[in-house]
Amino acid sequence: MIDALDATDRHLLSLLQANAREPVATLARQLGLARTTVVARIARLERTGVIAGYGVRLGRAMEAASVRAYCSINVGAKTGVAVMNALKRLPEIEEVSAVSGAFDYLVLLRCADTEQLDALLDHIGMIDGVNHTQTSVVLSRKLDRRAAVA
Repeated sequence: MIDALDATDRHLLSLLQANAREPVATLARQLGLARTTVVARIARLERTGVIAGYGVRLGRAMEAASVRAYCSINVGAKTGVAVMNALKRLPEIEEVSAVSGAFDYLVLLRCADTEQLDALLDHIGMIDGVNHTQTSVVLSRKLDRRAAVA
């Protein structure tokens, strides 16, 4: 289906990513299309799975009030499922990606402060199956195409 997306679909997706709550009439004006055409395109994109859902992006105030870090995790053979089950129970984890290289997972963490981050990293390190971790604290974000429009 992704190959079947035309320039208008891609433009519509970028507008929805910037603000999924944008009124259809505004989207139609920006795209130079009829409102009913935009409604039909959105429905088709939802039906075909291009749009999987809508969510909340945290604003700058929330970003500024938190400490974010990337934690690379190396796990033992045959322990990946158990480690993932343990990670899923930690609300501070925003995202887990399986990656190639020396580590098995790259985990994005968000904590209220460095003390919470320290405790979380200790907890992750003690999960059965975790062999080694390496963490990088995010100092500032230089580019985020998913960020809310200011």
